[in-house]
Amino acid sequence: MKVAVMGAGAVGCFYGALLARAGHEVVLIGRPLHVQAIERDGLRLEMQGFDQRLRLAASTEASAAQGANLVLFCVKSTDTETAAAQLRAHLAPGALLLSMQNGVDNAERLRAVLPDHEVAATVVYVATGMAGPGHVRHHGRNELVMEPSHNGEAVARLLNAAGVPTTISGNVRGALWAKLIVNCAYNALSAITQLPYGRLAQGEGVPDMLDDVVDECLAVARADGVEVTGDPHAAVRLIAQTMPTQLSSTAQDVARGKRSEIDHLNGYVLRRGQTLGLATPVNRALHALVKLLEDKAGAGGQAA
Repeated sequence: MKVAVMGAGAVGCFYGALLARAGHEVVLIGRPLHVQAIERDGLRLEMQGFDQRLRLAASTEASAAQGANLVLFCVKSTDTETAAAQLRAHLAPGALLLSMQNGVDNAERLRAVLPDHEVAATVVYVATGMAGPGHVRHHGRNELVMEPSHNGEAVARLLNAAGVPTTISGNVRGALWAKLIVNCAYNALSAITQLPYGRLAQGEGVPDMLDDVVDECLAVARADGVEVTGDPHAAVRLIAQTMPTQLSSTAQDVARGKRSEIDHLNGYVLRRGQTLGLATPVNRALHALVKLLEDKAGAGGQAA
């Protein structure tokens, strides 16, 4: 199968690399720095028991997705509509797009721009990062949970065969919210302090603050008719134990002077709460503080 990865950052490069290892024709669409490194040296995939360079196509142009049967849509939530519009003229009629993004409304936003194409919201559970241009490093996990779609079963089989544990769920919205809650708990705090999760969770008053964030998010989700999967309080506690050295993506964006996804994390909960008549003061404070950091870095108008 021809697979296009729109937004070849850490997540896109990692899953694109696994599909390329499985023999699929993969093209990575990303930023010039990474594309140039991949064209010159191949994509370096570093994970437990494996460190190798893979030869696969890379481009800075959305037109490289021409003819792809499957599109892994991995751009930042801030760029969803722009990237979708760039793809529109190049998508094959039966192509399936997997929205593999943070936040809970990206699939809906994609469908609004691409009404003639199939989109499946997909929850991504992976710890991975770009260690340098064209170099992706995997730290743990790599499961996907997809919402049902016309070609979903076939794509799930393809992903499982490539070493990506993939399930199809009728409650992807609840799973997206469960992940959103973890992101709301840690991402902003990690960005504000530039501390990893393990250190954060040990801070004075922080465990209670994390509980407050979770409670606000759950109240909004329930008022919105969402059945959140699992135990979000337990999931938040577990992250500090299983990923103690991890800095959030928001922290990394702020440190680089980039615009973050905070509007689609704590900011989303804040907006939904306002719509539903629910106060979310802790999420409001975290969102405001990260926006101040972005403004201080001059990142307010930059693309993420």
